[in-house]
Amino acid sequence: MKIRTVIIALFSAIILLGCTNNQQDENANTDETIYEQTSDTSESNRNPTNEEIANHLADIAKSIPDVENAFAVVAGPYAVVGIDVDKSIERERVGTIKFSVSEALRDDKYGKTAVVVADADGTERIRRMAEKIRNGEPIQGIVDELAEIVARYMPIFPVEEQHNDQPDKQRDKMEEIENEPPEAPFDE
Repeated sequence: MKIRTVIIALFSAIILLGCTNNQQDENANTDETIYEQTSDTSESNRNPTNEEIANHLADIAKSIPDVENAFAVVAGPYAVVGIDVDKSIERERVGTIKFSVSEALRDDKYGKTAVVVADADGTERIRRMAEKIRNGEPIQGIVDELAEIVARYMPIFPVEEQHNDQPDKQRDKMEEIENEPPEAPFDE
């Protein structure tokens, strides 16, 4: 019993001495100037706006040879880029230019999933939408129009059904209940 009391007293003394040393160290440091490094809130650390991303994607598209002008609209993770090419260029060449723009955008982190539109009507619609966004119009109508454009130019792929090899216990239980004979009325 005495050994236990001595050990407890010894640990208590060590803890108390340790705490007082920390207080002395903290008091000694109060006279020194403390420098704190703050994080830099420059443009490289912030997320760009949709308008900035759209301008960036349009600039990438304009950098491709034979692209005269480009417009982009970004809504969340979705982007549509419309390109203007010379009207005298053959249709096959326009397809090649469109493919080159798609490849350039694919290599950019913001343009990986961008849809590229190369016809005059689609590009004009995208230009008008970008202008509406800059003018502060409600985004809902613009998103609806953007969805129409994407639906027009994106192919529709059939969705492959996933079959579960596991038995559906709930469906089996429902079938079992449906196949049961009706219960007889209560006899009194």
